[in-house]
Amino acid sequence: MKSNTTKKLQWAFFAWFLIFPVLPVPNYWITIGNYIGLYSIVALGLVLLTGIGGLTSFGQAAFVGLGAYTTAYMSTALGWSPWLGLFAGLVVSGVAAALIGSITVRLSGHFLPLATIAWGLSLYYLFGTLEFLGKYDGLSGIPSLSVFGQDLSSPRVMYVVIWLSLGGCLWALLNLLNSRPGRAIRALAKGKTMPEAMGINTATYKILIFALAALMASLSGWLYAHLQRSVSATPFGLHMGIEYLFMAVVGGVGHVWGAILGATMMTGLKSQLQDWLPLILGSSGNFEIVVFGVLIVLILLFARDGLWPMVAGVWANFHPPQPAVVAPEIAPEGFGDMPRRTKPSVGSLILEVSEARKQFGGLVAVKDMTFEIRAGEVVGLIGPNGAGKSTMFNLVSGVLPASSGEIHFCGKRIDQLDSRHIVKMGIGRSFQHVHLIPHLSVLENVAMGAHLRGHSSPLSAALRWDRHEEAQLLFLAAEQIRRVGLGEYMHTAAGSLALGQQRILEIARALCTDPTLLLLDEPAAGLRLKEKEALADLIRQLKAEGMSVLLVEHDMDFVMGLTDRLVVMEFGSKIAEGLPAEIQKNETVLAAYLGGIE
Repeated sequence: MKSNTTKKLQWAFFAWFLIFPVLPVPNYWITIGNYIGLYSIVALGLVLLTGIGGLTSFGQAAFVGLGAYTTAYMSTALGWSPWLGLFAGLVVSGVAAALIGSITVRLSGHFLPLATIAWGLSLYYLFGTLEFLGKYDGLSGIPSLSVFGQDLSSPRVMYVVIWLSLGGCLWALLNLLNSRPGRAIRALAKGKTMPEAMGINTATYKILIFALAALMASLSGWLYAHLQRSVSATPFGLHMGIEYLFMAVVGGVGHVWGAILGATMMTGLKSQLQDWLPLILGSSGNFEIVVFGVLIVLILLFARDGLWPMVAGVWANFHPPQPAVVAPEIAPEGFGDMPRRTKPSVGSLILEVSEARKQFGGLVAVKDMTFEIRAGEVVGLIGPNGAGKSTMFNLVSGVLPASSGEIHFCGKRIDQLDSRHIVKMGIGRSFQHVHLIPHLSVLENVAMGAHLRGHSSPLSAALRWDRHEEAQLLFLAAEQIRRVGLGEYMHTAAGSLALGQQRILEIARALCTDPTLLLLDEPAAGLRLKEKEALADLIRQLKAEGMSVLLVEHDMDFVMGLTDRLVVMEFGSKIAEGLPAEIQKNETVLAAYLGGIE
């Protein structure tokens, strides 16, 4: 949630820096401003990669070096124009990032940052040992930038070039994040299960943000090379990679504008500390590193979101919030022509589970399960805790592959497909434990389910060429939100809803995938009586429209009054199947739930 005045504050914050060189300030301040701009571009990439995408990197300085060395070599050894050097640097960095990222992003936990340290060090030592790059002496005599014969070598002119470049990156990144691809990127930090269930290719999007962060770092390196007119390996080592990450963390690693704030604070503070600490301590040395270490610890303890949310929060106290993303009030042009899945004829077989089995080592979680679901049918999957119901759900939805047996959906075998391909076929789902992006609005969370209904590329989103499609997807999401009864919470942060409402939100998100079969994992948990009645009415409406529902639920009153058939599991096996009235009298089922009948 952001107010319009908050957006004005953000751009006023940027405009202040942009007009800085026309003020009668010392050249030293301009130099500091140049470095703030250069560092902010790199920190922006880290906000995208680490804060939003959840991929920690200590190696961004190496990509700065790739951009700097590429243009330095092209413009000195080959005599190319610096502008061709920019293009070459972006290509080299993009290809390198795609290759490195395709391997690196597969790692998780502490292995990922360790891998970024490894390739960052590798590139750093490569810069310092290659003969044609001047080894550790580097390259000098790099020409300054010029446009139509106008020399741009003045620090004040380069200041404008650097900050206009930063402004372009800001504008494009903000556009990207408030779009279909941007929602997919935001989902990455929540793990693989939820985004893949929405049809998002998590591997592709991880490589994408890895490459985008590298391209921004490369742009910074290109500007640095033509500002300094010489390059050497020293500024592209691991210590700078750590500093870039510090800047993002200090400003707010999950906030775009925090990149500029963090770069400003770290650069300004470093400059002052380097001047004052030797005087105070009576000796020279990199004592500022000690201060930075203490600062990072304090921020991690008391302001984990960084400093930007604190600044924006103070401002927001005086201005009523307005939604950052709003759905159109009337259907956009062409909305009725959006492709919709044709529902199978009522009564036709859509899901067939045959001897499905899932084994984890010596533990059999699902043992030879067999059941079927027909179009327009509501089937309940019940059983005591630990019976294997959620594992069975995960087999049907592709979160887990079956160890043996077969699962067919609409005549096609799906037991070895992943969830990203299964949702394309028409199976949508909610989760036993809710998977939401808490700080995003209800509308933005639900719109994530419409990912497969759009086709906009990250480039078209960054340049705002996707506005018509985006309006269609948001309108679709708003329709489903109203349908499930959450219309009044459209622009509320999803994390502030009650647990029961969050479960209903997940149903709206699943409906955005346009499913033929809807899998609901404990949807009534946490709901009050009237909310359960509304949910039951919704499921009956979906059934009347030809949709099939497979339901896992522990509330037997809710299940018995809603389902057409019940499948009962215990210890991974099916122990009964039949009409609700039959299951209520089944002695085997009663024994499973109650421990036996005297």
